[in-house]
Amino acid sequence: MIKLNNIFVKFGDFEALRDINVHVKEGQFFTFLGPSGCGKTTTLRTITGFIEPSSGSVFMAGKDITHVPIEKRNIGIVFQSYALFPTMTVYDNIAFGLKIKKLSKSEIDKRVRDIAAKVDLSPEQLEKAVSQLSGGQQQRVAIARALVTGPAIICMDEPLSNLDAKLRVQLRNELKNMQREFGITTIYVTHDQEEALTLSDCIAVFNKGVIEQIGTPNDIYNHSKTEFVANFIGDINKLDPAITSQLGLSERENHFIRLERIHVLRERSEGFDGVIESQEYYGLYIKYYIRVCGQVLKVIEKNDGVKIYNPGENVNVVIKPEDIMSYPKE
Repeated sequence: MIKLNNIFVKFGDFEALRDINVHVKEGQFFTFLGPSGCGKTTTLRTITGFIEPSSGSVFMAGKDITHVPIEKRNIGIVFQSYALFPTMTVYDNIAFGLKIKKLSKSEIDKRVRDIAAKVDLSPEQLEKAVSQLSGGQQQRVAIARALVTGPAIICMDEPLSNLDAKLRVQLRNELKNMQREFGITTIYVTHDQEEALTLSDCIAVFNKGVIEQIGTPNDIYNHSKTEFVANFIGDINKLDPAITSQLGLSERENHFIRLERIHVLRERSEGFDGVIESQEYYGLYIKYYIRVCGQVLKVIEKNDGVKIYNPGENVNVVIKPEDIMSYPKE
């Protein structure tokens, strides 16, 4: 659906993107993930036409659109700030793109009301000024406005970042349901790892203008290709030499293990001796801080209401070599 071939973007002497290659398939929810300044929004703006690459090509459905103007790309855009017209009604905001296309009044009315119903905006809300709506409702207006013109692709740049945590989770679920319902190819930019893992069919992890890894959420989390990806996605333990040497692991590599991959037992086994230093209770699971070989490891255990370890308790900690991710030392 969308292909980026060898994209480079420069601003003066600064190289913002270096050799970006991405293939977004039709109907996919594809996320660009990374910290601030890593190049994910620049890549999105290259797709939408706000930025022209220094070199490389952008293809959409097999057609080269690298030099095609923004308004002719048939791409819907939802900005971080929503970019709505605050003094206009919700109805007029959604209808804006249709009026530019010079559709008939009846066709505009039908499309606006149809899309409003699909994103859960009531007929009463359509008559209100955008400034009268909550953040979550404004976000729905921005999505409706992007979808109403029937774009082939919708691009979203951190659309949930201005909302509070509870609303963000709620709208995250709604976004995925809407995307499934419309079946529209979606490119989504975020710095939030949980958001990316929850929403995406495929994720590209950006770092300093390059893509470190492209894969499914499971690939990215459980088979991190680089040390940067392993550290950026979720929480992880970097194992000290005192532990890795006993596991027979290479000294020329750094070794990491996810919190839930470490197993804690009361009875002695082939594992390491450990002492519970502290715990954090989350309901579904308990996070333990366990001192092992002079290092404090973070461990997540499912909370069964029975097997709960207390600070000061001696335990046995099992680390399986197959659960460790290793990367060459720089």
